[in-house]
Amino acid sequence: MNENILGTEKISKLFIKFSIPAIISMVIAGAQTIIDGIFLGNFVGQNALASVNIVQPFMQVIIGFSMIISVGSLSFIGRSLGEGKKEESQNIFQTAFIVLTVIAITILLVGRLFSQEIAVLLGANEVLLEGVSMYARTIAIFAPIMSLMFLFGFINRVVGKPELYLKGMILSVIVNISLDFILIKQLSLGIMGAAFATGIAYVASFFIVAHPMLNKNNIVNVFSGKFDKSVIIPMAYNGSSEGVISIATATTAYLFNMTFMRIAGEAGVAAFTTINYISQFGTLIMFGISDGIGPILSYNYGNRKNDRLDDTLKLASKVNLVVGVVLFLILFVFGEQLVSLFASGNETILNLAVSGSRVYAFAFLLNGFNIINSGYFTAIGNARASIIIAASRGMIFIIIGINILPMIIGRSGVWLTVPFAEFMTFIIGIYLVKKNNNLCMKLV
Repeated sequence: MNENILGTEKISKLFIKFSIPAIISMVIAGAQTIIDGIFLGNFVGQNALASVNIVQPFMQVIIGFSMIISVGSLSFIGRSLGEGKKEESQNIFQTAFIVLTVIAITILLVGRLFSQEIAVLLGANEVLLEGVSMYARTIAIFAPIMSLMFLFGFINRVVGKPELYLKGMILSVIVNISLDFILIKQLSLGIMGAAFATGIAYVASFFIVAHPMLNKNNIVNVFSGKFDKSVIIPMAYNGSSEGVISIATATTAYLFNMTFMRIAGEAGVAAFTTINYISQFGTLIMFGISDGIGPILSYNYGNRKNDRLDDTLKLASKVNLVVGVVLFLILFVFGEQLVSLFASGNETILNLAVSGSRVYAFAFLLNGFNIINSGYFTAIGNARASIIIAASRGMIFIIIGINILPMIIGRSGVWLTVPFAEFMTFIIGIYLVKKNNNLCMKLV
């Protein structure tokens, strides 16, 4: 790879080259469980759909640790390469590879040995317990491959192969749909079939993204560098906002599941699941943009090209605003048609989800800015600011909102919780960006 392309190529061209594959890859990665939900909701029933949603916090543990190490090492490596520190970059990757492998094997063992305890902890009742437990212990088998797939796919960007992650994700979604059709519809394997389909899909993607990391000629690969325990904390801290995002996703799913289970039973959980899937699809587009510009931001920050930083941030914010408005209109106007994909023929779930979608849609008008701001701070190594934004939109104001708003305006208050959290985070994000810009001006 010509390392200088990140510091010399026109920003709009870099944006297209890095963000488009990242957007598609992110959406496809997130679509794995959505695909499971479509098949389970239509061919098994609402309880299977609810079970897969309840187990999502466990999936987020796997994805969360993967993202902490993958994004943290990508940002660290990008800045190191921008500063011309090749050996340090190799050591960071080697350390990331070893640490993530150990974590993933630990998750595998916990998932296999304590699946029922995990299901109970996540709030599964007697009706959903076996389904949640089954999915957790099955998907746990694939935790190491899933984790390394994310790491290799992300690091491919700094060796000039951002398209491989996209190709891997495209293959994975084809495999997942095919296996869901065979295992769920044809063989009636239900939740276990869905978990195997998703896990094998990640395995297929792994074989696509692994090749560059096995090439000794690439600037970073599994053979170069050495384990350096001194970079573990900076790397993990730098990527910790991604972990907070996954923890927040798990926390949000848990709180909403428990709340809807209390006020509307399994049908309420299934209704939330449909809106959560639709929302997840839109949000992943925005996260794809944020992830795509990460190497551009980190390299130019390390190279002290602040004008390119500003241009990249402005372009990404404008694109996310357009995406947010489009998603708002789609969810507000076509909510019923979208919900029908997951719950066709079930009027109870349909009515609950459609009314909720029109309230939930307002979150898309602001969450793009929050996602870009969090990603920006991660890329430049300001993990503290990134964590504040991620925690604010995903945990702090979610917890506040879901405990207060339903008491004031009833069931609609549950749906309003996410727009409320995004609005409060937007205010905090503006303050942090202005504070960071003022600090940079003083340093210059």
